[in-house]
Amino acid sequence: MSEIKVPTMAEMMASGEKPDVLFWVGCAGSFDDRAKKITKAIVKILNKCDVKFAVLGTEESCTGDPAKRAGNEFLFQMQAMMNIQVLDGYEVKKIVTACPHCFNTLKNEYPELGGNYEVVHHTQLIQELFKSGKLTVEGGAFKGKKITFHDPCYLGRANDVYEAPRELISKLDAELVEMKRCKAKGLCCGAGGAQMFKEAEPGTKEVNVERTEEALENNPNIIATGCPFCNTMMTDGVKNFNKEDDIEVLDIAEMIASASDL
Repeated sequence: MSEIKVPTMAEMMASGEKPDVLFWVGCAGSFDDRAKKITKAIVKILNKCDVKFAVLGTEESCTGDPAKRAGNEFLFQMQAMMNIQVLDGYEVKKIVTACPHCFNTLKNEYPELGGNYEVVHHTQLIQELFKSGKLTVEGGAFKGKKITFHDPCYLGRANDVYEAPRELISKLDAELVEMKRCKAKGLCCGAGGAQMFKEAEPGTKEVNVERTEEALENNPNIIATGCPFCNTMMTDGVKNFNKEDDIEVLDIAEMIASASDL
């Protein structure tokens, strides 16, 4: 396995270089042990395709999405302004992120505070790499597998990105089976809108359990996601039904990296 190379913006600037894209790792991708695997998969893909990228490293802070969703607009603007200062200091033009929450905030909410960037989700960037011929996969690892895709709210319904993740799944020689509520009618995993960080409200069933039930109706081998929060919630849902030995919850980047033997 090749060594993982992750240059920082500071290192690149010091050597007089500029990356083509900034990889915004996000809080989950930086600190959550499960989400770190998604981060590594993306880095492997970027390295394999010779994409000139960098991360902010310790200079990256939370986008402010959880603060804004929880109603603390003041904290959100403070966090956003700090990030914009750093991004503009490095003259960042294009950002890729694996977190739809970061994606939505950077793309749609930073411009009104003066932060204007081209922001893409990692599934869109990987789709670009396929179209340009830089990336190819042998789908053998997933041949004959049944995959159902859970649309992240902030990727799908908030930003109309439905095709990129599905196109990537189609590269894997697997069967994509859609849940009854998908695409524009997709159901939230239960973590969005800062719900991830608060106690459950009164009720008879957790949202992620409801969503996992829909996934299980398709008898999938894999539940594919494109968001670290969805990944956590669907994994917990699968555990709730004691199916963790039968069903994997994987990010699309992990599947592509695995199929590319990275």
